[in-house]
Amino acid sequence: MLARPNELGHARMGVIIGKRSAKLAVQRNWFKRTVRDAFRLRRESLSNWDYLIIAKPGIAKQEREQVRQWLDQSWQRLQRQGALRVQGAQNS
Repeated sequence: MLARPNELGHARMGVIIGKRSAKLAVQRNWFKRTVRDAFRLRRESLSNWDYLIIAKPGIAKQEREQVRQWLDQSWQRLQRQGALRVQGAQNS
């Protein structure tokens, strides 16, 4: 997952998953639906950042709940890092 602040006032998200990550279109669509749903449920609590989720090979073998947990952990980690950078810039 990659993230970058934006000036739009709301969070945005993009998903990249190729055939190397999941050979079947059904698997790729399942991953995208899972990511979009997790983002939709958490969107209000996310800060003004653009998020890009890039799937790695083997993601199709994961359970839906494992993917959601990973996403939640990643968003929390990125927000903590972003908040630290903003505070550090304000103190300078």
